[in-house]
Amino acid sequence: MTIAEIIEQKLKTAFSPLSLVVEDQSHQHQGHAGHRPGVETHFHVTIVSSAFEDVSRVQRHRMVTGVLKNEIDNPIHALALKTQTPAEAAK
Repeated sequence: MTIAEIIEQKLKTAFSPLSLVVEDQSHQHQGHAGHRPGVETHFHVTIVSSAFEDVSRVQRHRMVTGVLKNEIDNPIHALALKTQTPAEAAK
């Protein structure tokens, strides 16, 4: 199972998202800190879930990184997040 698949599986289980896009951007970071050839290290995640209702952006990010704590720093070096409620995504 790839790291992207692990991220997707864990976030689906934790948040039952209406929408989830996990994008491996590792290839865009060749030569940068944290890049390891052949290893998935840099990701952009867009997730829409009602679990984020009445939750600040900072707390949403903490919720997501908490679910992925075993993958953060090994192998994930960078994780960009876009977290939205269904109402925010509909705008």
